[in-house]
Amino acid sequence: MISKKSMGLIFCGLVAISGPALANGTGSARHGHGDEAIGLPGRASQVNRTVTIKMDDEMRFIPSRLKVKQGETIRFVVKNSGKMEHEFVLGTDEELKKHNELMEKFPEMEHADANMIRVDPGKTGEVLWRFTKTGEVGFACLLSGHFDAGMKGAIKVFPESKSDYGSKSDSRVNTDH
Repeated sequence: MISKKSMGLIFCGLVAISGPALANGTGSARHGHGDEAIGLPGRASQVNRTVTIKMDDEMRFIPSRLKVKQGETIRFVVKNSGKMEHEFVLGTDEELKKHNELMEKFPEMEHADANMIRVDPGKTGEVLWRFTKTGEVGFACLLSGHFDAGMKGAIKVFPESKSDYGSKSDSRVNTDH
């Protein structure tokens, strides 16, 4: 049986997650990030290119650094080549850290937001995302212990007009190794 104190903590966590979504009228708990933070869920009909991200049990993403153009819609094909479950979650560094802290307190918490996918061992998932602002967007696995073990990466979003980046039809993965 769950104590009143535990129920209170669970309720506070749920309110913290759902509050921004209810306030912005989306009806979806997106952990407080909107267009001004990291972008918007993408539409399949507007995908500019596909990027494959591999996850493994060495707690890493391959590649861990990417470049995209502002306005691009990316289809992330997320492959879990490990033997344990992993996640791919897009967010600002601050959002990812806060979400990780919440996941450490409530490791069984499940969520299904457009900016994330949980992938079983040996399986593949997809995230469609449109990058609307320049700057840096992070990604991480927020399952217990994975983030702290270094399972994170970054996406540099360049202005649309940057001429040396490549065309919208460029299907190559650009990395910063």
